[in-house]
Amino acid sequence: MKNPAVYVGGMIALVLLSVGSIAAEWTVPRTQQGDPDLQGIWTNATITGLERPRQFNDLVLTEEQAKLWEDEISGVFESIDDVPEEGVEAGQDVGGYNAFWLDPGTKAMRVNGQIRSSILTHPQNGKLPFRIGARFKLYQFFLQRGLDGPEQRPLGERCLMGFGSTAGPPMLPVVYNNNYQFVQSPGHVMILVEMIHDARIVRMNSEHMAADIRPWLGDSVGHWDSDTLVVVTKNFNPGQSFRAGIKTQLYLTSVAVVTERFTRVSQNEIIYQFTVDDPGAYTEPWTGEMSLRQSEGPIYEYACHEGNYALPGILKGARLEETLEQENGK
Repeated sequence: MKNPAVYVGGMIALVLLSVGSIAAEWTVPRTQQGDPDLQGIWTNATITGLERPRQFNDLVLTEEQAKLWEDEISGVFESIDDVPEEGVEAGQDVGGYNAFWLDPGTKAMRVNGQIRSSILTHPQNGKLPFRIGARFKLYQFFLQRGLDGPEQRPLGERCLMGFGSTAGPPMLPVVYNNNYQFVQSPGHVMILVEMIHDARIVRMNSEHMAADIRPWLGDSVGHWDSDTLVVVTKNFNPGQSFRAGIKTQLYLTSVAVVTERFTRVSQNEIIYQFTVDDPGAYTEPWTGEMSLRQSEGPIYEYACHEGNYALPGILKGARLEETLEQENGK
């Protein structure tokens, strides 16, 4: 051999290429039944909302745009705790949650290497294609939430369902508790939602129930398309028509159909895509995409009902206002 150094260098290069190829050849883990394994605890926490903010024109952001946006959101949460310690009298508005209780994420959503300004990928303008009548019904819902009894209050206040559309479908991030646990068994996939501890049972290779049976979270039926879990949900409970949250406000009618696709692309990531087809509320179907990232577990019980003094406090405050109005002759 004329040049041993060249030989040794070549062998090292081959070894490095071999290690790199092994790392690149990640394969989807399988359950005992041979299905792609989606099990684990995942999070969709992000500052990216369903619709695109006005300051962005495009779906994909640059690193510089994302950094400015993330810094802006960080400053907002710092300002939440900037409440004067003195000079605040009883009855004044001192705000809601302090930043300690909020966990919406700190980063813009990254999907397939792209930084996203919205979860919506269609329509291209990043806005929900509401019909005029549907948008009016949503505004009407916010304006007419009564205080006569608990039945008139939002589902989240009553600890029946999570705020916004956290449990879904579609499953969208909210201001905290953005964790999900996937459990698979023969014939079923269960998705446990941290917020309000909702549990959605997906029946595999089944038929949808009769249209007059409308459970909470709808009726979800799934099947495998290669290594992608496809879930079609319809027959939503009428109580879920209005989904009110700080980050997202949705309205779905009785004819809504949501199709979701879950594809595990690495040890630490599932790509989650969904399409909402609801001609009763929207002028066209709309589609979203996000990344579910592996989260440190476990998920602790969110015991919403325990110590839920907010709802009786809201109603008690309404009764007090009524009493004061009567005393003042209004």
